[in-house]
Amino acid sequence: MTLLLICFVLFLVLGMPIAFVIGIAGFAYFTSIDYLSYEAATQMIISQSQSFAFLAVPFFIFAGNLMNVSGITGRLLGLARILTRRMYGGTAQISVVMSTLMGGVSGSATADAAMETRILGPEMMRIGYKKGYICAVNCITALITATIPPSLGLIIFGFVGEVSIGRLFAAGLIPGVLMMTFLMTTTSITSRIYKFDPPRTDVPPPTPSEILANLKESVWALMFPVILIVGIRFGVFTPSESGAFAVVYALLVGKFVYKELTWENFREALVTTLKDNGAIMLIIAMSGPFSYAITWVKLPAILSGFLFGITQNPQVLVLIMIGFLFISGMFVDSNVNFLLLTPIFLPMVKSLGFDPVHFGVLMATVVTLGVMTPPIGSALYTVCGIIKCPPEEYTWYALPFLGAVLLELAILTFLPEVVLFVPNLVFG
Repeated sequence: MTLLLICFVLFLVLGMPIAFVIGIAGFAYFTSIDYLSYEAATQMIISQSQSFAFLAVPFFIFAGNLMNVSGITGRLLGLARILTRRMYGGTAQISVVMSTLMGGVSGSATADAAMETRILGPEMMRIGYKKGYICAVNCITALITATIPPSLGLIIFGFVGEVSIGRLFAAGLIPGVLMMTFLMTTTSITSRIYKFDPPRTDVPPPTPSEILANLKESVWALMFPVILIVGIRFGVFTPSESGAFAVVYALLVGKFVYKELTWENFREALVTTLKDNGAIMLIIAMSGPFSYAITWVKLPAILSGFLFGITQNPQVLVLIMIGFLFISGMFVDSNVNFLLLTPIFLPMVKSLGFDPVHFGVLMATVVTLGVMTPPIGSALYTVCGIIKCPPEEYTWYALPFLGAVLLELAILTFLPEVVLFVPNLVFG
């Protein structure tokens, strides 16, 4: 166990790609055990990706990229502009609304943050927003995609923990909308304090006819998460098959409804998908030996005994776990955290009588938040790199938004019915 942890920490500090960090650390453990062979470790790498349930991930990534090049994103942006044009900090509010609408399209917080920064960043700088604020609002509001289906984090959690992906998708809806409310409120307050982007008086408030017209244009994207949940609930397709359905849906909408999907766009989406899937699947495959080593040294049992020695209160224990996940998310890729920590924490959660679907939504939120925080958050450095913003400036402006997210997490932890209302209503 010592060799496993030393290798993991050492390679992580040296800046080695995370897939190789966990892969080499896992193989290093196998060298220290005489009765475990390299052949077994190699088989674990291969078997880790041999799962029918996990087919949903590459399919949803492909569907999201198809939707981004087929006109759906532009129409959602138009709807968001109309809804927020008379609000304080209206351009920043577009980012919050867009993240909510895009949750069912991208499924990836980093991709959503990068897309919105590229689209909204230049306009926000032109009208006087500070670079740090631009990066903070576009990055942290992308956290909404962690729970709005089809969240990749929820899919991986359900796959690893054998939790119903349909219930997880349904459970993410209310927390996603609640987070939108918290972040819009925070945006309004901070925009007033910094005197960014006061409400426009030269344009009328949005009329019902304008909103309805834009809803008609955007309805195909807005209906996507609903179709997924209903389809899974009534057995039209399994969670794995829903990924394939998402690809077909994106192709049909892009080609025959919006008529913006060309061969060139299709090729662009395909190349992007191959790169995204290659990175994710390498991490998943390399996690096989590492996950086995963690189980073999009985780390879940050791950690469980330690935490239960602190308190027996389920909510307090879950808050401690959330704190651990938040710190881990600062240093380790979110997909790796799902793969490695779900088998450790989920048995403990179940022993407390805590609903695994409830915990899955909390874990998806807090682990994804890690990619938006220093020191090595991937989304943080992505958005800061786009508009050349110092990470220190981002961190200062991000503090109110982080506070809003943590407040929402506390509410979700102590009020499980907020998370479980929709899955219990839909799935019983």
